Amino acid sequence: MKRNILKFAIIIPVFAGLCMLASAKNEKKDKKTAPEITTENNISIDKAVHDFGTVKESDGDVSAIFTVTNNSGQPVVLQNVKASCGCTTPSYTKEPIAVKKSGEVKATYSTKGRPGPFEKTVTITIAEGDKTETVQVKIKGTVE
Repeated sequence: MKRNILKFAIIIPVFAGLCMLASAKNEKKDKKTAPEITTENNISIDKAVHDFGTVKESDGDVSAIFTVTNNSGQPVVLQNVKASCGCTTPSYTKEPIAVKKSGEVKATYSTKGRPGPFEKTVTITIAEGDKTETVQVKIKGTVE
């Protein structure tokens, strides 16, 4: 009987510790889905998605700016920026982004003749020395 009590006295704290560890791992996953993106090379983009909400076609094109901050150890270059379709036009900082400085990616969506919901991606290729990374950001909304 004493052995059974001793087993439970050991098993219960171990089980509780495993539950706490599993909970901590889930919290880390939640942080990865935060609005900001951070790449392996420590480049951050202020948001993963820009939601325009509902916009009026008569108001014309809408634009979103994504701020790219270089937290790596050397200058980086936004090597290439492509939109998923011709209705979205990207523009971006062409000069190298110095350490601890920021550049921009601007995505402009043409609302003319496109009523209804939209969700478009912009693919950003970032070069740091001989390493490159590709990141996608999104714009979305509804045109009335």
